[in-house]
Amino acid sequence: MRTVIFDLDGTLADTSRDLINAANHCFRGLGLGDVLTHPADAPTAMRGGRAMLTLGFGRTGSHGEDEIDRQYPILLEAYGRDLSRHTTLFPGTMAAVGALRGDGFAVGICTNKPEGLAERLMRDLGVRDAFGSLVGADTLPVRKPDPAPFVEAVRRAGGNPTRALLVGDTVTDRETARAAGVPSVLVTFGPLGRAVEDLAPEALIDDFAELPAVAARLLS
Repeated sequence: MRTVIFDLDGTLADTSRDLINAANHCFRGLGLGDVLTHPADAPTAMRGGRAMLTLGFGRTGSHGEDEIDRQYPILLEAYGRDLSRHTTLFPGTMAAVGALRGDGFAVGICTNKPEGLAERLMRDLGVRDAFGSLVGADTLPVRKPDPAPFVEAVRRAGGNPTRALLVGDTVTDRETARAAGVPSVLVTFGPLGRAVEDLAPEALIDDFAELPAVAARLLS
C-alpha cells in the first residue's frame, strides 16, 4: 500500500508557541526571564527542546551544556502540562489526510517529539484516529534522521516502505527521506517558509490541498 508519513511539529501543526512557553518556563526558573520570543524563534522551536535551550543560553551566556541536560526534563514536564493551549493544525491538514485515505493511501506520523507527548497532543486536537501509526523520538532506540523510525511508521500504518514518502518541514525530514531512499515533500507554510526550497526535496507544497496530487505523482 502506498503510504504518506507526516512529521508533526511545523508540518501537521504549529506547536511553536507552546514549545517556546515551555522553554521560557526553564529560563524563568533560573531568573533569566522570557529569553525566547514568538514568532521570531519558531524555527528553533521546530528543532526541539534542546535547540531552544541552546539558543536561550547562548543569548544569556550564563549556562553551559550541563545546564541544558538538567533543564531538558524540566522543559518536557512544563510542556506536558500545557501542550495544546495555542497549538493549531495548519489549514487543510485533515482535508488532505481524508483525501489521501480516500485514494487508498495509508497515513501515519513520524516525529522527534517523545511518543507520549505526541499521542496526547494528537488526541487533544481530536485527530489521532485519522492516522494509522505514530512513531516518536523514543519509540525506537534511534530517531530521525535515522530512517528506522520512518520505516517503522510505514510498517505500523500497514504500508510498504518502498512505496512511501515523508512530508516535513526541516532538514531533518529531508535527510530522513534520503536515508530511507524515498521522496520528501516539504511544506513552505511552516516556520522556515520557502527557505526549505534550498534543501532540494522532490516536491514543495504551499498548501495541503496540493498534497494528494503530489503524492499520487511521486508514488505512481
